[in-house]
Amino acid sequence: MESVPANTSEMEIRHGYAQANGIRLHYAESGSGDDLVILLHGFPEFWYSWRHQLSALGKQFHVVAPDMRGYNLSEKPPRVEDYSTDLLAGDVIGLIDHFGAKKAAIVGHDWGAGVAWAVAQKYPERVSKLAVLQVPPAAAWRANLSFGQLLRCWYMFFFQLPRVPEWAIRRNSFRGLDRVFKEKVGRLGSFTDDDVEIYREALGQPGALTSAINYYRANVFRIMRGSKTAATTEPSGEKGKGKDRRIRVPTLFIFGEQDIAILPQTVRGVENYIDAPYREVRIPDSGHWVQNEAVEEVNSALMEFLDSA
Repeated sequence: MESVPANTSEMEIRHGYAQANGIRLHYAESGSGDDLVILLHGFPEFWYSWRHQLSALGKQFHVVAPDMRGYNLSEKPPRVEDYSTDLLAGDVIGLIDHFGAKKAAIVGHDWGAGVAWAVAQKYPERVSKLAVLQVPPAAAWRANLSFGQLLRCWYMFFFQLPRVPEWAIRRNSFRGLDRVFKEKVGRLGSFTDDDVEIYREALGQPGALTSAINYYRANVFRIMRGSKTAATTEPSGEKGKGKDRRIRVPTLFIFGEQDIAILPQTVRGVENYIDAPYREVRIPDSGHWVQNEAVEEVNSALMEFLDSA
């Protein structure tokens, strides 16, 4: 899906393809110049999740929003292990290389947030700045994990089943997407019927749904048990940890506090996992889809952060 409305902007949104990390990725882009910004979406979205940010940030930066591997028009590797955060982080580095840049600012939401954390930890020399929406570092998630949080993320365990999640999501022509985007939001009316139809069409691309769920199958248990991958950070001096693995690039964390999947207490102490300038923005009445629900607040925070020295 390339020709979808981007009616929030006067900026032209262009489309292209990149060969990155051995796979073909579709991307949307806006703006130009030497300051590259890469926007990474989550589940169950695609580049369109960032339409408001493409238009706003593109006035000052070269902004690229890929369809992450497995989504929409990007290539869809068949195996579960093809969706590990290590490989997804490699895709981002491949995109930076494709555009001839030494560094990029990385912005991520949902699974894109997990990948953004991984890129910043594994390849700090390739990241100029890091902005993460809704999802804390894996170590912060584990440190703050509660029974209430486990109840909120029940679907992550449901997605481990073979075939059943695909059936449940696909039934009644992806009817569940209406509930996800129209009802489970902090600010009602953030998504139009046309928006939901666009998401429905993208998720209906051959192989896209299984690929999207494979993000959970490949990574959830590794994150829960604290595997030493690029998606894990630990603060300096944490008991039982001999290695300081904090993020060492300037970081912005944005959190909509009405998130149906992530409790506010689950994102406590994110600053403890950062060894660099850190900013945090809380939006009390926004839900999980914060860049679509709180467009002005998110765009303003991102612009101020990306434009700062």
